[in-house]
Amino acid sequence: MHEDPARGRVGECALEVYPPPVKATATCARYRAKGAPPPPPPPRAAGQPRGSGGRSRAPERAPSPERRAHAAPPPPRSPLPREIDIDMDIDEFRRVLREVLSEELGVGRAEMGGRWEGGEIVLRPGKEGTAEKRIPLDVFFHKVVMLRDKLRVLEQKINAHEGLSDAEKVQLQAYITGCYGTLTTFNVLFARREDGFTGSGRDSD
Repeated sequence: MHEDPARGRVGECALEVYPPPVKATATCARYRAKGAPPPPPPPRAAGQPRGSGGRSRAPERAPSPERRAHAAPPPPRSPLPREIDIDMDIDEFRRVLREVLSEELGVGRAEMGGRWEGGEIVLRPGKEGTAEKRIPLDVFFHKVVMLRDKLRVLEQKINAHEGLSDAEKVQLQAYITGCYGTLTTFNVLFARREDGFTGSGRDSD
Protein backbone atom coordinates (compact mmCIF):
# COMPACT_ATOMS: atom_id res chain seq x y z
CA MET A 1 0.00 0.00 0.00
CA HIS A 2 1.12 3.58 -0.65
CA GLU A 3 -0.34 7.05 -0.58
CA ASP A 4 -1.59 8.53 -3.85
CA PRO A 5 -2.21 12.34 -3.94
CA ALA A 6 -5.51 11.92 -5.83
CA ARG A 7 -6.76 8.49 -4.65
CA GLY A 8 -5.41 8.17 -1.15
CA ARG A 9 -4.17 4.79 0.02
CA VAL A 10 -3.89 2.45 -3.00
CA GLY A 11 -2.25 -0.91 -3.65
CA GLU A 12 -2.35 -4.11 -5.69
CA CYS A 13 -5.07 -6.75 -5.40
CA ALA A 14 -3.69 -9.93 -3.87
CA LEU A 15 -6.26 -12.03 -5.75
CA GLU A 16 -5.52 -10.21 -9.01
CA VAL A 17 -9.23 -9.60 -9.51
CA TYR A 18 -8.93 -5.87 -10.15
CA PRO A 19 -6.07 -4.21 -12.00
CA PRO A 20 -3.88 -2.08 -9.72
CA PRO A 21 -4.00 0.38 -8.16
CA VAL A 22 -6.97 -0.47 -5.93
CA LYS A 23 -8.33 1.97 -3.35
CA ALA A 24 -8.31 0.95 0.29
CA THR A 25 -12.07 1.53 0.46
CA ALA A 26 -12.86 -0.56 -2.64
CA THR A 27 -14.96 -3.69 -2.18
CA CYS A 28 -14.03 -7.07 -3.64
CA ALA A 29 -16.57 -9.66 -4.81
CA ARG A 30 -14.20 -12.41 -3.73
CA TYR A 31 -13.45 -10.98 -0.28
CA ARG A 32 -14.02 -13.35 2.62
CA ALA A 33 -13.27 -12.72 6.25
CA LYS A 34 -10.55 -14.85 7.79
CA GLY A 35 -12.02 -18.13 9.12
CA ALA A 36 -15.39 -17.62 7.41
CA PRO A 37 -16.80 -20.62 5.47
CA PRO A 38 -16.78 -20.46 1.66
CA PRO A 39 -19.96 -19.22 0.01
CA PRO A 40 -22.33 -21.89 -1.31
CA PRO A 41 -22.17 -22.58 -5.04
CA PRO A 42 -24.91 -21.06 -7.20
CA PRO A 43 -27.87 -23.33 -7.90
CA ARG A 44 -27.62 -25.52 -11.01
CA ALA A 45 -30.39 -25.87 -13.51
CA ALA A 46 -31.81 -29.30 -14.28
CA GLY A 47 -29.43 -31.23 -16.52
CA GLN A 48 -26.60 -28.73 -16.13
CA PRO A 49 -23.20 -30.44 -15.56
CA ARG A 50 -21.16 -29.75 -12.44
CA GLY A 51 -18.30 -27.29 -12.62
CA SER A 52 -20.01 -24.98 -15.06
CA GLY A 53 -20.39 -22.31 -12.36
CA GLY A 54 -24.03 -21.78 -13.14
CA ARG A 55 -23.16 -20.12 -16.41
CA SER A 56 -25.26 -21.15 -19.34
CA ARG A 57 -23.83 -21.00 -22.82
CA ALA A 58 -25.39 -18.34 -24.97
CA PRO A 59 -27.00 -19.73 -28.10
CA GLU A 60 -25.13 -19.06 -31.32
CA ARG A 61 -26.73 -16.40 -33.42
CA ALA A 62 -27.28 -16.92 -37.11
CA PRO A 63 -25.19 -14.56 -39.25
CA SER A 64 -27.02 -11.55 -40.60
CA PRO A 65 -27.78 -11.28 -44.33
CA GLU A 66 -25.14 -8.55 -44.67
CA ARG A 67 -22.48 -10.78 -43.07
CA ARG A 68 -23.49 -13.72 -45.24
CA ALA A 69 -23.21 -11.51 -48.34
CA HIS A 70 -19.62 -10.51 -47.45
CA ALA A 71 -18.56 -13.99 -46.33
CA ALA A 72 -15.98 -15.79 -48.46
CA PRO A 73 -17.52 -18.35 -50.82
CA PRO A 74 -16.72 -22.00 -50.07
CA PRO A 75 -13.87 -23.52 -52.07
CA PRO A 76 -14.98 -25.26 -55.26
CA ARG A 77 -15.26 -28.99 -55.00
CA SER A 78 -13.14 -30.98 -57.39
CA PRO A 79 -15.18 -33.02 -59.84
CA LEU A 80 -15.32 -36.72 -59.25
CA PRO A 81 -13.27 -38.81 -61.68
CA ARG A 82 -15.24 -40.39 -64.44
CA GLU A 83 -14.90 -44.11 -64.88
CA ILE A 84 -13.26 -45.33 -68.06
CA ASP A 85 -15.29 -48.06 -69.64
CA ILE A 86 -12.56 -50.39 -70.90
CA ASP A 87 -13.12 -54.08 -71.24
CA MET A 88 -9.85 -55.80 -70.28
CA ASP A 89 -8.85 -58.68 -68.08
CA ILE A 90 -6.28 -58.57 -65.29
CA ASP A 91 -3.40 -59.75 -67.50
CA GLU A 92 -4.07 -57.06 -70.09
CA PHE A 93 -4.30 -54.43 -67.32
CA ARG A 94 -0.94 -55.51 -65.90
CA ARG A 95 0.65 -55.33 -69.34
CA VAL A 96 -0.65 -51.80 -69.93
CA LEU A 97 0.45 -50.73 -66.43
CA ARG A 98 3.97 -52.07 -67.03
CA GLU A 99 4.18 -50.16 -70.31
CA VAL A 100 3.08 -46.90 -68.65
CA LEU A 101 5.56 -47.29 -65.78
CA SER A 102 8.36 -48.21 -68.16
CA GLU A 103 7.65 -45.14 -70.27
CA GLU A 104 7.53 -42.79 -67.25
CA LEU A 105 10.67 -44.19 -65.60
CA GLY A 106 12.62 -44.62 -68.81
CA VAL A 107 13.03 -48.35 -68.27
CA GLY A 108 11.79 -51.27 -70.24
CA ARG A 109 12.46 -54.74 -71.50
CA ALA A 110 15.27 -55.27 -73.93
CA GLU A 111 15.82 -58.28 -76.15
CA MET A 112 19.16 -59.99 -76.50
CA GLY A 113 20.45 -60.78 -79.94
CA GLY A 114 19.46 -64.19 -81.20
CA ARG A 115 23.02 -65.30 -81.86
CA TRP A 116 23.86 -64.90 -78.19
CA GLU A 117 21.04 -67.07 -76.84
CA GLY A 118 22.41 -70.03 -74.92
CA GLY A 119 25.91 -68.58 -74.91
CA GLU A 120 28.16 -67.88 -71.98
CA ILE A 121 31.03 -65.67 -70.93
CA VAL A 122 34.23 -67.48 -70.06
CA LEU A 123 36.65 -65.75 -67.71
CA ARG A 124 39.93 -67.61 -68.14
CA PRO A 125 42.64 -66.60 -65.65
CA GLY A 126 46.20 -66.06 -66.80
CA LYS A 127 47.64 -67.97 -63.86
CA GLU A 128 48.00 -71.67 -64.48
CA GLY A 129 46.26 -74.06 -62.14
CA THR A 130 43.30 -71.76 -61.40
CA ALA A 131 39.76 -72.53 -62.49
CA GLU A 132 37.95 -70.45 -65.07
CA LYS A 133 34.64 -68.69 -64.48
CA ARG A 134 31.65 -69.23 -66.78
CA ILE A 135 28.65 -66.87 -66.74
CA PRO A 136 25.51 -67.55 -68.84
CA LEU A 137 25.01 -64.72 -71.31
CA ASP A 138 21.32 -64.28 -70.44
CA VAL A 139 22.28 -63.65 -66.78
CA PHE A 140 25.01 -61.20 -67.79
CA PHE A 141 22.70 -59.43 -70.25
CA HIS A 142 20.05 -59.03 -67.53
CA LYS A 143 22.60 -57.29 -65.29
CA VAL A 144 23.62 -54.97 -68.13
CA VAL A 145 19.98 -54.00 -68.73
CA MET A 146 19.45 -53.34 -65.01
CA LEU A 147 22.51 -51.08 -64.99
CA ARG A 148 21.19 -49.21 -68.04
CA ASP A 149 17.76 -48.69 -66.43
CA LYS A 150 19.21 -47.43 -63.15
CA LEU A 151 21.38 -44.92 -65.01
CA ARG A 152 18.31 -43.64 -66.86
CA VAL A 153 16.36 -43.24 -63.61
CA LEU A 154 19.33 -41.43 -62.06
CA GLU A 155 19.47 -39.12 -65.08
CA GLN A 156 15.78 -38.24 -64.74
CA LYS A 157 16.10 -37.57 -61.01
CA ILE A 158 19.02 -35.23 -61.61
CA ASN A 159 17.09 -33.29 -64.26
CA ALA A 160 14.06 -32.92 -61.96
CA HIS A 161 16.04 -32.09 -58.80
CA GLU A 162 15.13 -28.61 -57.50
CA GLY A 163 18.15 -28.24 -55.23
CA LEU A 164 20.74 -28.48 -58.01
CA SER A 165 21.81 -25.57 -60.14
CA ASP A 166 21.98 -25.81 -63.93
CA ALA A 167 25.77 -25.99 -63.79
CA GLU A 168 25.67 -28.88 -61.32
CA LYS A 169 23.13 -30.72 -63.45
CA VAL A 170 25.32 -30.35 -66.53
CA GLN A 171 28.34 -31.63 -64.62
CA LEU A 172 26.47 -34.70 -63.32
CA GLN A 173 25.01 -35.34 -66.76
CA ALA A 174 28.55 -35.40 -68.16
CA TYR A 175 29.48 -38.16 -65.72
CA ILE A 176 26.43 -40.22 -66.71
CA THR A 177 27.18 -39.70 -70.39
CA GLY A 178 30.69 -40.95 -69.72
CA CYS A 179 29.25 -44.09 -68.13
CA TYR A 180 27.08 -44.63 -71.21
CA GLY A 181 30.13 -44.28 -73.42
CA THR A 182 32.08 -46.83 -71.39
CA LEU A 183 29.23 -49.34 -71.58
CA THR A 184 28.77 -49.10 -75.35
CA THR A 185 30.98 -52.17 -75.57
CA PHE A 186 27.97 -54.27 -74.55
CA ASN A 187 25.70 -52.87 -77.29
CA VAL A 188 26.61 -55.90 -79.34
CA LEU A 189 24.40 -57.99 -77.04
CA PHE A 190 21.21 -56.01 -77.80
CA ALA A 191 18.90 -57.17 -80.55
CA ARG A 192 18.02 -53.52 -81.33
CA ARG A 193 20.73 -50.92 -81.45
CA GLU A 194 18.44 -48.20 -80.00
CA ASP A 195 18.05 -50.23 -76.76
CA GLY A 196 21.76 -50.00 -75.99
CA PHE A 197 24.00 -47.27 -74.61
CA THR A 198 24.75 -43.95 -76.30
CA GLY A 199 27.80 -41.97 -75.26
CA SER A 200 29.15 -38.61 -76.31
CA GLY A 201 30.82 -40.07 -79.39
CA ARG A 202 34.46 -39.61 -78.38
CA ASP A 203 34.33 -42.23 -75.61
CA SER A 204 32.08 -44.70 -77.42
CA ASP A 205 33.48 -47.86 -78.90
